[in-house]
Amino acid sequence: MGGSLGCHRSIPRDPSDVSGGRRKFSAACNFGSILVKQERLNINAATEEELMTLPGVNRTVAQSIVEYRDCIGGFKKVEDLALVSGIGATKLEAIKLEICVSSRTSSSQHSPSSLRKDFDQQPCCGMNINMATPAQLMSVRGITEKIAQNIIAYRTERGPFKSIEDLVRVKHINGSLLDKIRFQVFVERPRAPSTNTNGGLTCMMKSHPSPTSLSLKSDNLDLPPGGPSQLISVRPSVETPAVLRDGKPVVRVATWNLQNCSCDKANNPGVKEVVCMTLLENDIKLLAVQDLLEKDVLTKFCVELNQGTLASVRKWKWPRGIWKCIVSEEPTGPSCKEVSYSGFLWDSTGVELQDAAVLQSPAAKGNDASSRLFVAHFSIGSYKVAVVNVHMQATVGESNGKKHSTDIKYGPLSPISLETMKGEKELVVLGDFGCPPQSSELDVLRKEKLCALLASNQFTNISTCSPQGTLCLDNIWVSRSVKKIYSGHCTVVREGLTNPWIPDKWSWGGVASDHCPVVADFYADVFGKDLRGPGVSVLERDDKPKHER
Repeated sequence: MGGSLGCHRSIPRDPSDVSGGRRKFSAACNFGSILVKQERLNINAATEEELMTLPGVNRTVAQSIVEYRDCIGGFKKVEDLALVSGIGATKLEAIKLEICVSSRTSSSQHSPSSLRKDFDQQPCCGMNINMATPAQLMSVRGITEKIAQNIIAYRTERGPFKSIEDLVRVKHINGSLLDKIRFQVFVERPRAPSTNTNGGLTCMMKSHPSPTSLSLKSDNLDLPPGGPSQLISVRPSVETPAVLRDGKPVVRVATWNLQNCSCDKANNPGVKEVVCMTLLENDIKLLAVQDLLEKDVLTKFCVELNQGTLASVRKWKWPRGIWKCIVSEEPTGPSCKEVSYSGFLWDSTGVELQDAAVLQSPAAKGNDASSRLFVAHFSIGSYKVAVVNVHMQATVGESNGKKHSTDIKYGPLSPISLETMKGEKELVVLGDFGCPPQSSELDVLRKEKLCALLASNQFTNISTCSPQGTLCLDNIWVSRSVKKIYSGHCTVVREGLTNPWIPDKWSWGGVASDHCPVVADFYADVFGKDLRGPGVSVLERDDKPKHER
């Protein structure tokens, strides 16, 4: 029988016993006479108790794994587990050889948890149909994706189910199917309102100050444990910026540190919506991006902007433009996961890339990513501008093995690294500087007669606990000639940076990044150019959307 269960482990280990690789039988999870061969645990089908058999996984981490799994619709590869709060790369390495990934459908038929539900016919075992997400409902044998959607729709329209028998009122559920799923599900009324938060928003307080852009379908419902099934993504009511400033056309340039952005993070529907809609709502034409963990990350956003698969992007009433992207060939900055890359996203209907290269200090060592700048030349209207993408990070110094917060070093800026930029008159240096503009580490920019557009009292970081921020880390510095075409408008975007589908520690409604986009307006000559935006006529084009890389 053991061989037929594939990737499942039947007998959970007592979490308190991790010594010697031996396992105790948990009194809380007794599977009777079911004897199963010890094999890898399928993290797409495992229950919380089964996940707790893994080294270092307690109840809280197991719940976090289940919630994240339901949010993304299942893990595609084992490495995805590292994205779950409480796991990380270190813990994943310890359990990697004990887990596997396979489809829910094929494995759930033989899951020990499913077998237990068949034998244990207690009224409160299985899935609570009043709180379950679509993904959780589909894990019940006999419930297809269509039926799960019908259950959610019925529950939304008529309120919580009062008994199991009410399921026969749902479309495509008859008495025969009800008998098959009866002992896999149960009914429990929603809990009373609580003070549990989701991204800074409580169910009892509507006016809680938070950047979270979400709404609850019912003020009387607490947040479901399986993810944001009861939350709707609502974009903020942001007035689309005018194309003209003082009667002159402007183009918006921005910088945004997307914080450890991998392809998996970019594929999260919440992150993708936040990034794409922030660009559209703020009419940003050129975006410098930092902290990319993979070179293909920006392609995910380009495809979404050009093709529009998300509802919010499809419903955007203004032209979306034709977006392209480029990412540095070499690492350009530090990251908690060793190194990261920098890149640019731009709307090619008004901005053109001339060339791009990684600039490294001649005095730096070959593998020193912290000494590299990503430099690109763009044509914006009739202006040609050199744009330097910076990713600095403060490092705490050590002496005698002890860290000292006062001994902080910054990189990669140095007189040598900017030496080749002296011939550039139209120069924009932007990105994450890791420190406020008045810091002595940025004296090299002042010596080059560059001016910071954002004051030190304008904070650029954000979190659900501190929506107004506490630090000024990101900025845009410009040369004298570029300062002449600067409109005087430089802002920090704080609205619409959260989404119900983005995890926030043990809850939902988190921010896409701890950094906010910094946006500046520059006057641009649009003669012969199509800087499309609200209020500007749209030209019909036959060419298909393109993007680089």
